[in-house]
Formats: sequence, C-alpha cells, structure tokens
Amino acid sequence: MPKAAREKLFSSPQIASIILAGGQGTRLHPLTEARCKPAVYFAGKYRLVDIPISNSLHSGISQIYIILQHLPKSVESHIQTAYSMNRFPNSEIKILTSSAQSSYEKHWYHGTADAVRKNIQILKNSSAEYFLILSGDQLYQMDYSEMLSFAKKEDADLVIATLPVDRKETHRLGLLKIDESHKIVDFIEKPTDPQVLENFALPKKPEEREAKYLGSMGIYIFKKQALINLLKEEGDDFGKNLIPTQIKKGKTSAFIYEGYWEDIGTIQSYYEANIALTIDGKNCLNIYDVTRPIFTIPRYLPQPKILNTLVYKSLISPGSIIEAQTIENSIIGPQSYIKKGTTISHSIITGNHHPHSSSCMIGENCHIVKAIIDEDVSIGNNVSLINKKNLEHDDVSDRIFIRNGIIIVTSGTKIPNGFTL
Repeated sequence: MPKAAREKLFSSPQIASIILAGGQGTRLHPLTEARCKPAVYFAGKYRLVDIPISNSLHSGISQIYIILQHLPKSVESHIQTAYSMNRFPNSEIKILTSSAQSSYEKHWYHGTADAVRKNIQILKNSSAEYFLILSGDQLYQMDYSEMLSFAKKEDADLVIATLPVDRKETHRLGLLKIDESHKIVDFIEKPTDPQVLENFALPKKPEEREAKYLGSMGIYIFKKQALINLLKEEGDDFGKNLIPTQIKKGKTSAFIYEGYWEDIGTIQSYYEANIALTIDGKNCLNIYDVTRPIFTIPRYLPQPKILNTLVYKSLISPGSIIEAQTIENSIIGPQSYIKKGTTISHSIITGNHHPHSSSCMIGENCHIVKAIIDEDVSIGNNVSLINKKNLEHDDVSDRIFIRNGIIIVTSGTKIPNGFTL
C-alpha cells in the first residue's frame, strides 16, 4: 500500500469501532456448528467479520474493539493473524471476551447492548469522542467518515444508518420515521401489523409501484457520553430496548445509505449472497474494488490449475486443481481438488483454508447442485448431491442437512463412493 494511502487510512482518532462478533447464529446452523457466525467463510476467501473490520480501517478508524462470545477461538485466531501489528502498525485492534472481565461477571451477554455494557470500563478509557457500533455478520461497503461528519453536523447523540427497503424486508428490521431534517421521530422493531407499516411508509415516488420503508441497518454512531448514559438504562438489546429510549430523549438522526447491504441471518441469505457474486456483479458485495480491498489472512498459494473444464460464471480460488467437466455459477474455495467427470452447479465449495491440511477432495463423476460443502470435506467417486426429492428441510444424517432446499455438508465430512441424495 502506498505511504500516502496508509497515512490516510489511519487518520481518525475521534471515533472507535465496536464490532459485535459473538453471535451464535442458530439460523445459520449447521455452518455455525463449530464456529460463531462472524467466522463463517464468504466468497471463497473471507470471513464475515472481515467486512466491518475492513470498512473501519478504510474509514480511517484506528481503534477497533471486537466483542466475542460464542466459540470465540473460531474467530480470535483469524483476527490475530489477519490484523497483526506487523500488517497494521498504526491500528489498535482489541479482542474483548468474558475472560477480560472480572470473575463475577463471567457469564454470557444477554443482548447487543449488554455486550457493550459489560465492557464499558474498557471503552471509557478510549480517547475516542464517538463510538461506532457494528455487527460482525453484515455485507456492505461504507465510508464511516461520512456518517461521522453527518453526526457532527447534526450534533446528534445518536445517528442510525438506514436504507430504503421493500415491504417484504420490514419483518426483520427496525423501521424509522424521520422529519424533513432527518431527525428521528418514531421507531419500531420488526413490525408486522399492516396499520403500523402504513404509518411508517415513506412518501411514494412516481416511479415506485410499492411503498418503501426506512430500515435500520443496525449501525449506530453514539457520542461517547451519550452511550455511557444510555447503558445505565434498563434493557439488554439496542434495537428492542435502548434505541427507542434514546429516540425519546431526542438528538437522534438518520443517515441514509443507498448501496448494497445484506444481513447474513439465514442459510438462504448466506447462499444467495455468495451465488450473487457469480451472476452479474451488480446486486452483491463489490469484492473487486482495488481501492478498498477486503482485508483477510494473506495466503501464499499458487494460482488455480484448471484442466479441460468448462467454467461458467464462477469464482475459482488459489491452490485449487480443477479437472471437472463443468463448474457453473459456483464458488470454489482454496485448495479444492475436483476430479474428472464431475459437474458442479450453483454451489459453494468452501475448500480448505488451513495450509498444512490436505485439500478438499471431490471425486470423479460426481454431480453437485445447489449445495454448500463446508471446509475439509472429502467426497468419493460417483456421488450425487442434487436433492432429487426436492426437500425443503431435512436432517439427512448428523453430517448432511437440507435447509431451504439447499444441501449442506458439514466440515470434515467424508462421503463414500456412490452416495446419492
């Protein structure tokens, strides 16, 4: 990275990021069977937690606190390796877990606000004037410095990042109502009542067929003292409890964002966000912006070797050896070995992300459609994973599942020759 760019990268001591990365991710099971949700792989290369960390670094934020809880080892070693002082000497990235607290506080956090509250003594020592609260499992690219400038301009105690959403998305988001100056006048968490929704609908533009709503992205900028004061109030979750409380206090504004954003909450949203990368490159995360790369662990792997394979709209990761017949609309992770005669369609092959382990192996003449193959999986010859019964939800075994019609093979599974699903 050029020196000028590096100096610009670490230039905003006024604000610190707090990344909530302790999610259990029950709706992402079985991908979260052995890892927390922010540690799940994305795009054949990254972990979900790389997104908010990279956004923070590109926004000039040098103080980053990452709060862990569920299966912390699954992401802690990744963060320590990917964001070491050698790579980012001017940044301060601290991992906060229950072990960092006194003995009588060693219990699980009860919600997003409770996680911050239980670490408040550490955060009070920060020199930052503002705190940026982020989720560890969302996909988007944002320059937080623009949001900070907006917060300063409005002299707001709280700014919530928002985006216009369709009605089908409202059940999973908090909705806001704002006035002409972007002050927040009302908020409701995940509404379903049609009358309530009508009250929160944005003015319809002439070109719009359906109403739009202003959804919370779960991204907040607080003045430091405002956050400290708010955490003294009752309630363990920001969206359900403390955000409505702060809005009643006033001095809250909405920062409107109109780019790509996706909350990875379910197997289907995870699958679609990955496969979207292979389609047209528009309605997905832009992983090809060389001016704002997504940081992760650097891996010193050779370029993929592709032999007599028809590859159509797919991502093939380094270290892979591909002898397959066809690969279509799929993501092939690093160190994947796919043998002759095999066809893979609309699938995610996680591969092997550990340099000292053997490759992920898929044998000869296999047929894989609409599947997520987790890391370090070995598949024998003549295996068919196509969900021929069109099942929506099934526990095929303790290692193979179907969720939303998507086949999931869990990490470390060995599938014998001739297996059919």
